[in-house]
Amino acid sequence: MTRIVPLFLLFAVACSNSASVPAPAPRPAGEARDEVVARIDGTEITLAEIDRPIQGELQKHREQMYQLRSNSLEQIVAERLLEKEAARRGVSADELLQQEVFAKVGGPSDEELLAFYEQFKGMPGVPPFEDAKERLRQIVSQEKTREATQAFFDRLKKEAKVEILLAEPDPLRMEVAAKGPSRGPENAPVTIVEFSDFECPFCARANGTLAQVEQAYAGKVRVVFRDFPLSFHRNAQKAAEAGHCADDQGKFWEMHDKMFANQKALDVDSLKTYAKELGLDMQAFETCLDSGAKAGVVQANLADGRALGVNGTPAFFINGRMISGALPFEEFKKVIDKELGVAVATP
Repeated sequence: MTRIVPLFLLFAVACSNSASVPAPAPRPAGEARDEVVARIDGTEITLAEIDRPIQGELQKHREQMYQLRSNSLEQIVAERLLEKEAARRGVSADELLQQEVFAKVGGPSDEELLAFYEQFKGMPGVPPFEDAKERLRQIVSQEKTREATQAFFDRLKKEAKVEILLAEPDPLRMEVAAKGPSRGPENAPVTIVEFSDFECPFCARANGTLAQVEQAYAGKVRVVFRDFPLSFHRNAQKAAEAGHCADDQGKFWEMHDKMFANQKALDVDSLKTYAKELGLDMQAFETCLDSGAKAGVVQANLADGRALGVNGTPAFFINGRMISGALPFEEFKKVIDKELGVAVATP
């Protein structure tokens, strides 16, 4: 029988500095385990103590194990549902897939290819459209097949009343200072702290997703912006400073939008042009930007991000739970809904 395997798009979702030194492991918000694992002259060493410097790695292993088990479970469920439905119809599993998936998925149009290409155009290593066309056709065809396959199995699962009882690992929750320009009520049950880089194209893509989040969870979510300028983005540091200089005049988010809309023009002269277009007091803005008055704030944000395990942008902490990259709205929704459930359950 044909194995159903995941199909992934071969594009990155984050700006990352591959030369960066690994960040120190994050300190969790709380520890409960006091099992003694060693003694030195009667002085005890506990399990919590040895776990503390490797919390990040331990959490990654727990999440990887869960993901492996989840994928295996999904595979087994899919195969059994397929076998059951194929037997009911009196056909083979391969014939059923052909009828319900492959025969119904047409090839992508040039318009679909171009729309997909536009999401990545201008990023490092992405060739011109005509050169990438055939590879794009393969990728988009695979994605359409994946979506059709998923829709078919979702239907089978619903009809069979499938229950998934595999427990997710408890998330690692870190203490993240929610300081910086923000949108949303300060007492919102969910706070999203974003570490971002104005020159990172993936950060620009993530803005659209954050806008969806803010609209869908109006009044329930607060978004806080913190800087994480990557070393290979030559204008990112000064752009971050410009954001804080604009914030002094109550125009951070307007400057934020201007800079993300003009990522290829973030030199100092361009930053001053944007400030003028926003009607800022230019003498105050230029003094702030030229003097480097906000450089320390930016570097402090960068240091805090590294201490939390951030090594690429964008990175988000949703009530202290980290997710990385320009991920789709559904990934944010999954975490936010769980956090709102926690907030409702815990007065």
